[in-house]
Amino acid sequence: MERYHLAKDRISEICIEKTAQPDFEDFFKKTAAFLTKTAAILEREKEELTEEELAQENRELYEELFPENYGICYGNPSYAAVKLGEYGKAFCFLYAELRGTIAYAYEKKWWDYTIAAELFLEIYAAFEDSELPAVKTVEDILRSYVNDYCQDLMEQRIAEAVDPQLDFAVRIIMDSDLSDLKYLYAYGEYVSANERGVAEFLNSLSQEQIDSMAETYTEGYRIGFINGRKDITRKKTVNIRYNLGFERMVRSAILKFRAMGLEPVIYRHATHVVNKRGNARIGFTGGVANPQYEYDHRQDQALFLDSDFVQRKLRSMQNAYENYKELAAVHGGPACIETFGEEPFAPETKAEAWTLSETQQKQQVELDNESGQIVNRYIKGDERSFTIIAYPIPEIGEKFPEIFAEIVKINTLDYKLYERIQQTIIETLDTCQWVEVKGRGDNETDLIIHLHDLEDVKKQTNFENCVADVNIPVGEVFTSPVLAGTGGILHVKKVYLNGLQFRDLKLVFDCGQVIDYTCSNFETEEENRAYIEDNILFHHAKIPMGEFAIGTNTTAYVAAEKYGIADKLPILIAEKMGPHFAVGDTCYSWAEDTPVFNPDGREIIARDNEISALRKEDISMAYYGCHTDITIPYEELGNISVIDEEGESTPIIENGCFVLPGTEELNKPFEE
Repeated sequence: MERYHLAKDRISEICIEKTAQPDFEDFFKKTAAFLTKTAAILEREKEELTEEELAQENRELYEELFPENYGICYGNPSYAAVKLGEYGKAFCFLYAELRGTIAYAYEKKWWDYTIAAELFLEIYAAFEDSELPAVKTVEDILRSYVNDYCQDLMEQRIAEAVDPQLDFAVRIIMDSDLSDLKYLYAYGEYVSANERGVAEFLNSLSQEQIDSMAETYTEGYRIGFINGRKDITRKKTVNIRYNLGFERMVRSAILKFRAMGLEPVIYRHATHVVNKRGNARIGFTGGVANPQYEYDHRQDQALFLDSDFVQRKLRSMQNAYENYKELAAVHGGPACIETFGEEPFAPETKAEAWTLSETQQKQQVELDNESGQIVNRYIKGDERSFTIIAYPIPEIGEKFPEIFAEIVKINTLDYKLYERIQQTIIETLDTCQWVEVKGRGDNETDLIIHLHDLEDVKKQTNFENCVADVNIPVGEVFTSPVLAGTGGILHVKKVYLNGLQFRDLKLVFDCGQVIDYTCSNFETEEENRAYIEDNILFHHAKIPMGEFAIGTNTTAYVAAEKYGIADKLPILIAEKMGPHFAVGDTCYSWAEDTPVFNPDGREIIARDNEISALRKEDISMAYYGCHTDITIPYEELGNISVIDEEGESTPIIENGCFVLPGTEELNKPFEE
């Protein structure tokens, strides 16, 4: 606390003094004013502001990131470079790190706030002299900050992931009057019209409707353990991830999870650069003030990522998990509520932003691989499960209430009906070792998929019959292909992956691995390839086809067409609306040796491929730490056929419609 008060007092002086180098004075004064504002929130003991005052405060904290203001924001790498020259990248990094003080202020994290404030002061002190410090000196200060606090930050993050006593969000959800939207501002997250709109809409629903939504979500989680033949009674915690506005549903879910013997652990998406993973938001989150800002800072780790940091972070992670191994052992895995409906985002790639070098890309892959192994040692893949469900937000359009109701319907489709139909598809797929997938019109997809050999078709199958458990809604059969023999071109005219738009995406496979790729997002081929390398390949030199699936949820497809929202659906729903192919790990990564069975009792034997099987020799070669689903929509699909040993084909889908006897029911939504 002494350090905090010293830092706070010094920052308040910076707001009015003129001792910094003139070219940097604007940055320091604006940042000092921002830190003074977040310090006032940190010190505020009781919340006595009106809803209007809280909304105004929230806007003031985030408005400089808004697209209309971003052109003159130091968080914008291009603007920082213009204003600060060669120091721009370092100051842009610093800007992003200091934005975390908003979260620390609301969560009363005095230590986190203090180290961020001290970092700012150390940089400021370097610019008080008449002579400018070297750029390297500034960057070294930032590197020292990351390295010095790596262990503490990892320890804190892992504790938040497994310790139910760290209950900041749980208290907001369970103790607030959720009919009074003031509670939304208690997190410190950006509250946009979407978060308010969802909360207002859920407040218009009956408790019975809310409980039904929560039941679908929590039962999916429970059934996931049952179908995976895993013992949920050995677990004591579940990690709930959600977007602000869903608190009524989450409150109901917490009560249902507690009835199962599971306490919630809920943590915020990462704010320290040590814990961030690109621009992904893993944890609870509010609105995104500007997706371009998030994209611009997705590789800020390029400032400090080297082999020493990789080893430091891995040691820190190992030590932290060892300290929390009892809590980790009883953690059941995540239960995620995703949202969709935002205006599609096509990012701009900025030369001034931090970018991983080729060496750093390999180091990031090493870090991800080793991190995955550590997590799996303490939260074992063959003992944990998950569930994911998704709902729209008001930004999806004027028909938000109708779309929301449609999604609730899709999330609660008759899984027994789908189970029977999908079993028919699986029985046909299991008669052969080859599947052909072709596009139609100007879709150039032409793929051959090699399936595993079944020794006993009465006891074994290649495809999992996916009903509404871990992956809500229902609607797919999937497998891990044999890589040898799998090849061809995958083409999608437009698809959204991890919130990013890809136009004319083409991936070329040989021996089951991506060997070439392109898209048409940017003017130059170099930019297009870099975009794919960043956001699909994740800097792996090669990446395999980890999954082939046939989506069967024609109801979702028709709803998407009816409301014109196909470009806004999350992959969770979109993957059920046609065949999809995942690049990266298989669906069974880290749990390949755990038997998995379909409802008919047959074991799914296609849990491995030639790469994941390498775990038995060298685990660092077996996993990629990513799994990206790419769907061909029905309207771009020519056919899916099984090919027997004589080369004869049996069609499952032709011209986007199901033609296999026993699957006619799936075409009814098209007809209607």
